[in-house]
Amino acid sequence: MKVAIVIDSLVGGGAEKVMLTLAGELLAQQHEVVILSLANSIEYTLPSQLNVECLFDHKAKKVDRFWQLKKSVKRIENWFAQYQSKNGEFDLVLSNLDRSNNLLICSTIKHVFYVIHNSITAELNRQKKLGPFAYQYLLKSKKRLSGQNLICVSEGIESEIKQQKLIAPRSITTIFNPFNVQSIVKKASETELGLPREPYIIHVGRLAKQKRHDVLFSAFANLNTSHKLVLLCNKVNKAAKLGRQHGIEDRLILPGFQQNPYAWIKGADALVLSSDYEGLPTVLIEALILGTPVVSTDCTHGPKEILTGSLAKYLVPTNNPGALTQAIESVLNDKPEVDDAEILSKIPSTKVAESYLALAQNR
Repeated sequence: MKVAIVIDSLVGGGAEKVMLTLAGELLAQQHEVVILSLANSIEYTLPSQLNVECLFDHKAKKVDRFWQLKKSVKRIENWFAQYQSKNGEFDLVLSNLDRSNNLLICSTIKHVFYVIHNSITAELNRQKKLGPFAYQYLLKSKKRLSGQNLICVSEGIESEIKQQKLIAPRSITTIFNPFNVQSIVKKASETELGLPREPYIIHVGRLAKQKRHDVLFSAFANLNTSHKLVLLCNKVNKAAKLGRQHGIEDRLILPGFQQNPYAWIKGADALVLSSDYEGLPTVLIEALILGTPVVSTDCTHGPKEILTGSLAKYLVPTNNPGALTQAIESVLNDKPEVDDAEILSKIPSTKVAESYLALAQNR
């Protein structure tokens, strides 16, 4: 089959990583794949056999605003027309994130499915704090998803969309994010420079309000342990400044964004997620694959679908540093076995790729 994956950029982030993993699996199964990034921004090391093209030669931040929309839609339609005239029609087009969604929804491009990576309600609530114009932009973007074919990365997101009245999709289904388990385990065994020699806890995620580093730092400040806190994030200077404000700067290790985070995750005594909202947090599943215990906020959505059974005790309310401190202390004392977590049977990339390809076969 021929599959196009459209995404806002390939800057380090969860949706980007998910789609690169899916693309790699589809290529391994001998399907044709191209990734079209709106922005000319790529942080990941790409497989040599993966065809990646950029629609714009800049960051493409406002290409879907009303004064640019028609021109941008024409541009993406022309790209698809030229590509398909040479290579044949795509069987499946996967759109990711708001800017890509806005262009494709307004276009004449066929066989498009829209992948929803986050809680829409939580995104809108966060956007309200940025002002009315930012909120109206995002609200309009989400409303455009009505009448479209949606793929949710967690059952929680699907349930949320069905219960609210904002979006009335043409179709909706859940497909968990794909994980190349063998590749993750192999990369985790590679030698990585800079790994701490002392015990540490790890957080992996960009420095964004959604991730609630302030809650994480408050919880860690009250943690009675000699462990260091490793942050694999962007904006390390900003992270260090926030660490100073919480009195934990000397307990932080800030190596920045890592192409191979798996050795860091495997070496940690626990991984912590402190977010207000997610979709299906990739890093939680990666930690479980590598045998690293996890503590997470019970945010919308995903964590409660990942930490089930005996692992559910390590879920805590959002915006509650005290509860997060207690859960981290518990997981360090318990040292739970996580290799048999139920979610691990649902996320192998081979199984997930089959679910995506079935959409094209059944449309």
